[in-house]
Amino acid sequence: MNDELLERYRQITGPWKTSRGDNFGLFFIPTTRPPIMKLKVICAPMDMEWQHVSVSLSNRCPSWEEMAMIKNLFWGEDETVIQFHPKKSEYINNHPYCLHLWKHVDGHALPPSILIGIKLD
Repeated sequence: MNDELLERYRQITGPWKTSRGDNFGLFFIPTTRPPIMKLKVICAPMDMEWQHVSVSLSNRCPSWEEMAMIKNLFWGEDETVIQFHPKKSEYINNHPYCLHLWKHVDGHALPPSILIGIKLD
């Protein structure tokens, strides 16, 4: 986690408050392109087997660029983070404009690079 930057956006009052330095919490992070809005980011405790953040806006889904920005705030540029599309029978939609990022702590969550377009060395 980019602790120094994230602490600026941490919710430290109200029912979702957490303390500075906690590895979870609610964050309101400004978007980088106009019109500037605040991404609502909920971070689950990062010491679980699956690390997770949810990212939402009130009127639209976050863009690829916004999700990439959040990924790089909560994880390093060299870490693999994924989005899931569950089977329809298990899908739950609690918010129409919310996306999720996940990282398994073992870091082995990718198929072979040839299948997903990763640059080969």
